[in-house]
Amino acid sequence: MVTKEEFEAAFDRSKQLTQKPSNDILLKLYAHYKQATVGDVNTERPGGFDFVAIAKYNAWEALKGMDTQQAMDLYVDLIKSLESQ
Repeated sequence: MVTKEEFEAAFDRSKQLTQKPSNDILLKLYAHYKQATVGDVNTERPGGFDFVAIAKYNAWEALKGMDTQQAMDLYVDLIKSLESQ
């Protein structure tokens, strides 16, 4: 179980990764970060042709019901796995 400080440190380290993660991994990072910091998705699904916004919304919505601690733990685990690559 990670602390808020460990989560924030992982977020800071995410900006310094040596390789850019794949789009799938970036979506997971985004979704877990939003779930940990905001909770369940609280906006309407984007419409039109903004495919990036739609993908981000869908990734976040898929985590609906996940508690903050679990989202923080998974986010930090993902960052650690990216750092070890």
